Amino acid sequence: MHTRQLGKYGLTVSALGLGCMGMSEFYGAGDDAESIATLHRSIELGCTFLDTADMYGPYKNEELLGRALKGKRDQVVLATKFGIVRDPKNAMVRSISGKPDYVRNSCEGSLKRLGIEVIDLYYQHRVDPDTPIEDTVGAMAQLVKEGKVRYLGLSEAGAKTLRRAAAVHPIAALQSEYSLWSRDPEDDILATCRELGIGFVAYSPLGRGFLCGEITRFEDLAATDYRRFSPRFQGENFAKNLALVGRINSMAASKGCTASQLALAWVLAQGGDIVPIPGTKRRTYLEQNLGALDVALSAADLAEIERIAPKGAAAGTRYPESMMSFVNQ
Repeated sequence: MHTRQLGKYGLTVSALGLGCMGMSEFYGAGDDAESIATLHRSIELGCTFLDTADMYGPYKNEELLGRALKGKRDQVVLATKFGIVRDPKNAMVRSISGKPDYVRNSCEGSLKRLGIEVIDLYYQHRVDPDTPIEDTVGAMAQLVKEGKVRYLGLSEAGAKTLRRAAAVHPIAALQSEYSLWSRDPEDDILATCRELGIGFVAYSPLGRGFLCGEITRFEDLAATDYRRFSPRFQGENFAKNLALVGRINSMAASKGCTASQLALAWVLAQGGDIVPIPGTKRRTYLEQNLGALDVALSAADLAEIERIAPKGAAAGTRYPESMMSFVNQ
């Protein structure tokens, strides 16, 4: 397995990571046995950069990883997140917190659920508009001093927030959505990360599975699937995005790879400081995704991808309107 260094502070991870969210929620029914088998297979294949968060489940995903990683802790780089607070009475109701006490309590909870003594990479999941980023990162930095966290990260933070955060403590990584149909980090986020020496972790690099080319009807999504509420999966947007995927599928066929492998290879080609973390809960798709590391894209290939899937080609916003205010803050 190839490795990449996230930022300038020494955090080295597998060139492709594994997003674990869907194992416990959001994308239809889960299967813990298959999810654990997928995690173990991922480690066997050298895909050892694992990503979770306390809000996935909530809590269930961290607990799942805790069970799966018994006896294997030293084989992985484990990232988790805090900051999205879910109402225990209504899981659909959420708020954001970056308050120092909340940071500490969240860390203690994650350590317990994961069954570990130190978190390799600890992210603020979303920026709290009501708490100065300096206060939040200050609390995170204290966790580093205490040996409970090794590296710090932010998720969906804007350029100005990154600068303020990095002035308090080194930020190893920014995690934000980035794919052939979500390219807003190219506006100023990637340049700021590179200026500050911050690595970039691309979540949803397969467009929440749409870019795999296997979702052809809205009805293919389970009744409990989060994507039913995503603007990109609805109505005319669905049809337009299906046409986009059709073009990607055609090019992938000409390259002798799958659409998902082409989409991941494109993200990997955007810079050696970028690490995609496609999510899956099945070994079959894990192995298929890892095949992207063997897909070489020439300058001509990249130009053709730009022609058939240019920036802004995706129809619809990446989150419902109520959630868009929480990204790039």
